[in-house]
Amino acid sequence: MLDDNLKAQLKSYLERVTKPFEITASLDDSKGAVEMRGLLEDIIALSDKITLKTDGTDARKPSFSLNRIGSDMSLRFAAIPMGHEFTSLVLALLWTGGHPPKVEPGVIESIQALDGDFNFEVYMSLSCHNCPDVVQALTLMSVFNPKIKTVIIDGALYQDEVNAREIMAVPSIYLNGSHFGSGRMTVEEIVTKLDTGAGDKDAARLSAKEAFDVLVVGGGPAGAAAAVYAARKGIRTGIAAERFGGQVNDTMAIENFISVLETDGPKFAMGLDAHVKAYGVDVMNLQRGDKLIPAATPGGLVEVQLANGGSLKSKTVIVTTGARWRNVNVPGEQEYKNKGVAYCPHCDGPLFKGKRVAVIGGGNSGVEAAIDLAGLVAHVTLIEFGDTLRADAVLVKKLHSLPNVTVHVSAQTTELTGDGNKLNGLTYTDRTSGQSQHIELEGCFVQIGLVPNTEWLKGTLELSKHGEIIVDNRGQTSVPGVFAAGDATTVPFKQIIIAAGDGAKAALGAFDHLIRSAPAAVAA
Repeated sequence: MLDDNLKAQLKSYLERVTKPFEITASLDDSKGAVEMRGLLEDIIALSDKITLKTDGTDARKPSFSLNRIGSDMSLRFAAIPMGHEFTSLVLALLWTGGHPPKVEPGVIESIQALDGDFNFEVYMSLSCHNCPDVVQALTLMSVFNPKIKTVIIDGALYQDEVNAREIMAVPSIYLNGSHFGSGRMTVEEIVTKLDTGAGDKDAARLSAKEAFDVLVVGGGPAGAAAAVYAARKGIRTGIAAERFGGQVNDTMAIENFISVLETDGPKFAMGLDAHVKAYGVDVMNLQRGDKLIPAATPGGLVEVQLANGGSLKSKTVIVTTGARWRNVNVPGEQEYKNKGVAYCPHCDGPLFKGKRVAVIGGGNSGVEAAIDLAGLVAHVTLIEFGDTLRADAVLVKKLHSLPNVTVHVSAQTTELTGDGNKLNGLTYTDRTSGQSQHIELEGCFVQIGLVPNTEWLKGTLELSKHGEIIVDNRGQTSVPGVFAAGDATTVPFKQIIIAAGDGAKAALGAFDHLIRSAPAAVAA
């Protein structure tokens, strides 16, 4: 099952296992069971602390559980965790075997403090780059709290379950039989959602922090670069991020960040996080800005009020809140989101294997999505409002070469239709003839660009007509001491490398502002 290179890597990892445990497999005669048995036999051959039993009686076959000797932990994989999930498997083996996770001690304490019966089922796909965060979070929770039981299910392997529950987006999480959440979630987010008092405690903890010299709000490439450049000046730096890595987490392939030949979004985001933490930056995750209050006097403190009720103060603030997927804003979009309406073809595409889907948007992202999906689904219909596709010529040529793709230009999407439970079609108006057309389908991927995350700044900072923060050539906004960088600003060309450079520039601008202010402005 594993090639020699993977076996060598896995063997080196498994040398860190200190506590014996067993793997119990529930198998049948399927092809998946044969592959699973091969994988598990490869694993136990690499460590004398892991044993394999194949007499499991779980109803989901094939599947396997990890069981630490003398422990009541409950963790099951109804999946053959390769692809994006191979790392999740490795971590599950290490944590079950006693190797400590690389998380803050407070996170483990919060997991262990959870009281109740928590039976999680998480549906994922092996091509989903958002899924590993959720899989690894629930794995960690199951290892450290015996009251938390987790089953990780490959939607492609258990298509009947996916259809029965009408799951059309992954990761999709169920708790005690009821839907708990969809999309990327960190362990902190899940714990906070389970612990109803966590928000108030977190708000009080944040409000008690002393003022920063530079506070970055937003954790994408611009925010990470700003934090690193500020911290390197030896000043007190904090970064408050709703989701560290931002939109980068949803990017499949990155091939144009100079000096990095090729990587993927989640891996790039992990690198940003590691670089920031290497400089001792105070990283505050799961924090969303709610209101910006300018300094009352020159050289005073700027306040950022957070959505959880907490508050942070700083001598300067750099806003790097980035952007999010733009909605098509037609009837049915919100009703059928995650019920056929999706935004990430890499994550959710496998759920539509053999089905009919549409892609709205004829730019690079839309055409790339249509090309990718054409290899999985029965048919792709691409809908573009303009009279021509806006993607690069090489992508357009590839698109038109595919036999199961239909392209409609000068087409305005007017409605996404459904039966009340899931999407069943798309209605558009032919802008040339004025006639309305309806397409029957099971999925629709919206790929029409981004909208800046700046609603919370309206009335405080000067924004463009598109909602972007207006900045000068140093990143300074209309409010003294408040800077901005990246996709949330008027800086043209929304690219990762540009956002990173923009963040560095804003940090240098903020530092220059500090040293030109009152002598006491920079912390000792």
